[in-house]
Amino acid sequence: MASSSRSRSLQVFPSFRGEDVRRTFLSHLIVALDRKLVRTVFKDSQIERGHSISPALVQAIRDSRVSIVVLSKNYASSSWCLNELLEILKCREELGQIVMTIFYDLDPSHVRYQIGEFGKAFEKTCEKKTADETKQWRLALTEVANIHGHHSRKWDSEAHMIEDFVNDVSCKLNCSQSSSEEFDDLIGIEAHIANMVSLLSMDAEQVLMVGIWGPSGIGKSTIARVLFGRLSYRFQRCVFIDRSFVDKTLENFRRINLDDYGVKLQLQEKFLSEILDHKDVKIDHLGVVGGRLQNHKVLIVLDDVDDRLLLDALVGQALWFGSGSRIIVVTKDVHLLRSHGIERVYEVGFPSEDQALEMFCQSAFKRNSPADGFMDLAVEVSKLAGNLPLGLNLLGSSLRGRNKEDWIDMLPELRTCLNGDIERTLRFGYDRLKETHKRLFLHIACLFNGEKVDSLKWLLADSDVDVNTGLRVLVERSLIRITTHLCKTVEMHNLLQEMGRGIVSAQSFDEPGERQFLTDSKNICDVLEDSTGTKAVLGICWNISEIDELFTLDEDAFKGMSNLRFLKIYKNPLERNEETKLYLPQGIQSLSRRLRLLHWDAYPMSRMPSDFSPAYLVELGMIDSELEKMWEGPQPLKYLKNMSLWRSKKLKEVPDLSKAPNLEELYLADCQSLQMLPSSIRHLKNLKTLNLEECRKLEVLPTNINLESLSNLTLYGCSLIRSFPDISRNISVLSLENTAIEEVPWWIEKMTGLTGLFMSGCSKLTRISPNISKL
Repeated sequence: MASSSRSRSLQVFPSFRGEDVRRTFLSHLIVALDRKLVRTVFKDSQIERGHSISPALVQAIRDSRVSIVVLSKNYASSSWCLNELLEILKCREELGQIVMTIFYDLDPSHVRYQIGEFGKAFEKTCEKKTADETKQWRLALTEVANIHGHHSRKWDSEAHMIEDFVNDVSCKLNCSQSSSEEFDDLIGIEAHIANMVSLLSMDAEQVLMVGIWGPSGIGKSTIARVLFGRLSYRFQRCVFIDRSFVDKTLENFRRINLDDYGVKLQLQEKFLSEILDHKDVKIDHLGVVGGRLQNHKVLIVLDDVDDRLLLDALVGQALWFGSGSRIIVVTKDVHLLRSHGIERVYEVGFPSEDQALEMFCQSAFKRNSPADGFMDLAVEVSKLAGNLPLGLNLLGSSLRGRNKEDWIDMLPELRTCLNGDIERTLRFGYDRLKETHKRLFLHIACLFNGEKVDSLKWLLADSDVDVNTGLRVLVERSLIRITTHLCKTVEMHNLLQEMGRGIVSAQSFDEPGERQFLTDSKNICDVLEDSTGTKAVLGICWNISEIDELFTLDEDAFKGMSNLRFLKIYKNPLERNEETKLYLPQGIQSLSRRLRLLHWDAYPMSRMPSDFSPAYLVELGMIDSELEKMWEGPQPLKYLKNMSLWRSKKLKEVPDLSKAPNLEELYLADCQSLQMLPSSIRHLKNLKTLNLEECRKLEVLPTNINLESLSNLTLYGCSLIRSFPDISRNISVLSLENTAIEEVPWWIEKMTGLTGLFMSGCSKLTRISPNISKL
């Protein structure tokens, strides 16, 4: 089968009128094709001619990858040639066969409209033919005349025309040989191709440049190769410039210290050698590409581009290329496309979970579903790849042929370590970042994946990281994405996150206390137990659900980490109600005064540490804590933006917040021992969200306090609240479900910004002011 496929891919069928071209033009063409190792089917002299072509000739046409129709003055004088043409165009439609035309000493319009000497010959052939046969031939001649071809009258040298045409044939064969056949079974490929074909507007006459953008391993190059294979037959010249060509060429030229002009000149020489299929093309200035290609309809794919110089050198201007040309640029950096004026960009998205599982199974089992008994394992491993096609393919191939016990044994390593090939691919984008952008990448990978964009900016406001520029660069390089929801959040693919954490681990492999960030539970336990943390540690992200047995934390465990800015101690959501395994017999002391973020799930003490300083805190989250009281008196809380004490069921009072002028979000939901809010709440002019859900002992809210920024107030389940809250005129969403309110007062009309009012379950509600209709 492989041999047969190879034979067909190199096979060309010529259709011609022998008396016009066999001994002259055609003989030279066949010799030139032979030099290119292109096999030509030339059987007409061995086959007895008749009124219809023989089955053997039909098979020869169908077995060919390319048909060459040489249209000469007497071509239409042969019903044999016209019937060949019908079969060729049928193969073009049904099999996707490439059809190329040569107008030999003939104007294409004479073929299109069957006029002149060509028309006279055609009319004579149609004598004694049925109207149906004549109609089919006319339609076929019109169709073939509309195929862009070579015109012998436009060439001063027939030899040069043959050379150019044979190079065109060779290009199309080479392109189609790497065609989409090997990719036809790829999951989801047809949707990608359809989207790209729409962007490419193949019928448009202008030159179009289109980008394919997405993260490493998403399948950009595969999409480009399938497009190249399927579309190349429509172009006179085609070339696929891959990463190896770029790296080798740029490395060679820069090694000999050429300036940018010299590098561009050398790149253009290599490029022209590729697309014209001529060895060692030499040029002396940068305007030559346009002169060589502006009359050619070309298809150019530049794969995995990250260098602007390459774009400028090879596809600098649209006017360099002939009408209808298409340039496809594949990159991880969308800014590179925009800076080159490429506005048509296809962003390659991740496959769905179902598609990801199919991709994994194709690689692991060579089928679209798991083998018997492997379903749960296959689902878990495919999720480890994070729906990234490269990861799915590499993980699948690493497990192919192994038994179930092998899979189970390999899972722990797969959960914690990246496959080497995956890491090398992903690492390339990181390595090309500036140092400040690398620092931001590592902050996100280790601490802030899933964080709100605004929160990230506040938390890093005092650092040497330019967050605004950095986020933009990481998005453009496909290293993160930012959700478009109301609260924009930063999202990093889990494989990139794993890579980032691996980079940090390598900073000090044997001494984790010397790393910037600690994320591995075992390493964190070792550092805290031995008090080996140093001032190098900026952040800790500790999942205490991973602790296997009771872990005792000494009061000075954090003492050496004087630069600690971010401390996240959290539990898996499904284990929130389980007893914590973290034990603090003497409490905790020596938390860094530089803390910007403190998030501690199930904090086991009734108060914050006596030496605790929240002066630089931006976010404070003590969810499911044992806190009864946080601290005495007012504390400097100048930078505090978010305070969350969710489900701190023993909390009896909220601390004095008079020195927290920038607080925007206060979450006290399910603080079931809380009886009142402090009067200092009146100072919170920037407070936007106040959540008091299920505070069942809360009876009253402070009155006559106009929190001018408050837009969202939740009192759901506050069953002792009887009075409609008079707390802000700027409320947008007010939740009063399951409260004891008795009436909606007349001044409801003053809440002009109200968009949502929820009062289900208010069993004591007796009156709603008709003024509510004024909202």
